[in-house]
Amino acid sequence: MKKASYAWFAGLTALLIFASGCSGNNGASPAAGGAGSAGGNSKVIKLTFWGGVPEEAGPTDMVKAWNEANPDVQVEYVRYVNDDSGNLKLDTALVAGESIDLYTNYAKFQLEKRVQSGGALNLSELDGYDIEGVMGEQAKAWQFDGSYYGLPTVSSQSFIWLNKNKLDAAGLGLPETNWTQSDLAEYAKVLSKDSTYGYVQSTNMFVFNMDGQLQNEFVKDGKSNLDNPVTRSSLEAWYKMMHEDKSMPAYGEQIATKLPVDASFLKGEAAMLGSGNFIFRNANNLTDYPRDFKIAFATIPRPDGARDDFRVEGGLSDVIAINPKSAYKEEAWKFLKWYADEGVVYMTKGGRIPASKKIDATETQAKLIAGFEDLYDLDSMKKVLFGDQETYINTVPVQLNDLRMEEIEHYFLKGRTLDETVQNIAKRHNELIAREK
Repeated sequence: MKKASYAWFAGLTALLIFASGCSGNNGASPAAGGAGSAGGNSKVIKLTFWGGVPEEAGPTDMVKAWNEANPDVQVEYVRYVNDDSGNLKLDTALVAGESIDLYTNYAKFQLEKRVQSGGALNLSELDGYDIEGVMGEQAKAWQFDGSYYGLPTVSSQSFIWLNKNKLDAAGLGLPETNWTQSDLAEYAKVLSKDSTYGYVQSTNMFVFNMDGQLQNEFVKDGKSNLDNPVTRSSLEAWYKMMHEDKSMPAYGEQIATKLPVDASFLKGEAAMLGSGNFIFRNANNLTDYPRDFKIAFATIPRPDGARDDFRVEGGLSDVIAINPKSAYKEEAWKFLKWYADEGVVYMTKGGRIPASKKIDATETQAKLIAGFEDLYDLDSMKKVLFGDQETYINTVPVQLNDLRMEEIEHYFLKGRTLDETVQNIAKRHNELIAREK
């Protein structure tokens, strides 16, 4: 375990000790697993399952289906928000021994911390499920020392959402799957009109196509590989779109206004959106996001000069772990296997694409847009979301990602030049490499 992980766990433990000393309950904590089962007098087992998807986007229907078929093992879904504060809440609850039997992980570094602190069961202790056989070879990216501490359940990827009506009006065809960042910039420039942005994306996506070039090769010959020419040209391209073409929001404006990029796109205030499949839960919500335009899809553009095997960040996600402190591990495992091969289908309407090979992709596509077929370009959806594009799971360490974004922000805010930015990223990364030796 790295020093940073020890520091994280020690700090969290100290916080819990302080909190328990002030709580007035003599340090007692709720029993993990099965809490709420009528004080042990009832034969009904209760499993508590934490996840980040809003209840109305699938979990309510999923839990109902399970509970009706399994009266002796009832599941309660607890929603936590998948952000820093929400993940801290989950981590604190796990260490405190609260009643959590299963929980969903949305980033590998988060699951890694929980594995290191003893908060995730090694699934090799259980049997009856061929993870790689059902989920594919990409499941291996979620292993730790050759073992699985969570079951991947969803195929996740990033792509570009397109307002096809605006593309048609501008005389632009749908992009090819191998389009470049320069192509994106040209499209955005043409599509920018009056108060309409050509392109918007969440701030974490500024590094996606750079990392698709690196594919986790952050270190080369013992030194930082983050100052490579392709990374440099990608940053410069984003800067020009913001400050010269003005075809996308300036970074400072986006941060200051907390711009809801998905809402901007769905309201027709932006012609293209960089995001992922989770946007379907809003795109299909015509009550809050009424629209009459058709949505088409394109791949994440590769940086100019990218390697031939450029890949898009994605792969398997929504990795569900079992709490080792659960009193009902076997029951939790039975539910998890059902969820992976059947229950996850209920989550499709919220944009979750099941990873299990036991679930037909045609059925998934139909459920994604059920009732809204006329508002989507089906050919581009099939090509982009259900095509054979290669993906990879990003394993950039959180500390490295943070320092990189700090420097990128200075550049986008005009606080530093491109040269200074690239040099500072490499310098700070090399210092990090030296400390970890």
